Amino acid sequence: MKALRRFVAVGSVATVLDVVASVALVAGAHWPVVLADVAAILAATAVSASGHLRFTFAGEPSRRWFANAPRYLATAVLALVVDVVVFALLTGGNVRLGVGWLLGAKAVSLGVAFLVRSALFRLSMFSEVRADQGAPVGRPTPPGEVRLSLVVPAFREEEGIAAAISRIEADLGHLREAGGFEVIVVDDGSPDETAEAARRGGADRVIRLDPNAGKGAAVRAGMLAARGRTVAFTDADLSYSPDQVLRLMEAVEAGWDIVVGSRRHTDTRALVAARRLREIGGRVVNAFTSLVLLGQYRDTQCGLKAFRSDVAQLVFALTRIDGFAMDVEVFHLAERYRLTLKEVPVEVVNTTRSTVHVVRDTWRLVRDLFRIRRIGRSGGYETSVADLPPTLTDRAGALS
Repeated sequence: MKALRRFVAVGSVATVLDVVASVALVAGAHWPVVLADVAAILAATAVSASGHLRFTFAGEPSRRWFANAPRYLATAVLALVVDVVVFALLTGGNVRLGVGWLLGAKAVSLGVAFLVRSALFRLSMFSEVRADQGAPVGRPTPPGEVRLSLVVPAFREEEGIAAAISRIEADLGHLREAGGFEVIVVDDGSPDETAEAARRGGADRVIRLDPNAGKGAAVRAGMLAARGRTVAFTDADLSYSPDQVLRLMEAVEAGWDIVVGSRRHTDTRALVAARRLREIGGRVVNAFTSLVLLGQYRDTQCGLKAFRSDVAQLVFALTRIDGFAMDVEVFHLAERYRLTLKEVPVEVVNTTRSTVHVVRDTWRLVRDLFRIRRIGRSGGYETSVADLPPTLTDRAGALS
């Protein structure tokens, strides 16, 4: 809430300064409308840029917008021109208009200029984030005792977890002789015998959380405990066949920091269609992610993702969300620490075994998106470069 108050405070001060100065210079000092509006906007822009840079977005990826003086200045000039033109048209250049009319005209011109700035901000930050993420950066081989760790978060999977492990072993077990492989099942406080069934089914390690904490907490526990050079996670219902993990692992080994499956990639195939309500819920979530993420992603919630081990340690040591919004949090941290990210198509089978309650969990996820925004602005995702793995200090943490 402190960050939100800072944002509102800085924005309010800049807006009030703009409105009061322009109206006062026209109605009180009888300055020409254009000159008065330009002076007011320049003063407000200076206050807004310095305030947001110093207080609101300190440490945020959005800081890059304010820190890049030429880009910010160019956008400010364009917004200024729009504001001045609209204000001049609505007032007709008449310096004898009443205060009420001037306030109304200024409100309209501010609104139009705000839309212009917002559109340019999204376009600019999208381009910068995608440039950061767009290609491997040639990092050294990540640390790890085995080639691949696969984390499987599970809740109430007593009946199906052994079969899932068997399927995983059939598709990926050959890696045990080709660099090493481990399966880690994280039982998220299940009220049944999920953990014991996973042990009997052949999981290399079983971690049990007690009480139930949420998928995000389960994934975090498994990812931080993994020993692989590549660390991936997938859903216990195997909506994504385990052999698809190989594609993600190979992309990580080719140099990508994070590789994510996408159910909305142009090459994705749905072997069994999703229920309509679940599909709508997914689209609602993707629409709301723009509140948190600067880039535009086809699918943040796909339950198949892979990471370099050092990247996994960085990202999951910083995650705070225990529910399904953890996936969005991962994308936010990738943007914050300028990590490379590749989206790949997946084949998805929408099973009936999922424990997701669409309406309830969509609401919780949207609520947690606002939490991610608050945590970021309050410094909850910050870490010093000295604390980063040496393999990640080339770009990670360089937010300005």
